[in-house]
Amino acid sequence: MSGRYGDLDYSRLTTLSFSLGLGLFLAGELGEAGIRNAGMSVPTWEHRLFLGVAGVGILVAFLSPFVFGIALPLTE
Repeated sequence: MSGRYGDLDYSRLTTLSFSLGLGLFLAGELGEAGIRNAGMSVPTWEHRLFLGVAGVGILVAFLSPFVFGIALPLTE
């Protein structure tokens, strides 16, 4: 019998979404560090882009265990 949301593998979704958040955070931080270490002059929007990617990565990494690991399985 399938649950309310179908046959979702919550542990796999939790792992993948946490990994996605961690990857976004690392991409933002490594991009910013690469610009800084190369001594390149880039527009302000590029710095904001890397900061935004890192911020979204933190949010995804912190919220995904609660959503896919706790909230959705409890609502089944």
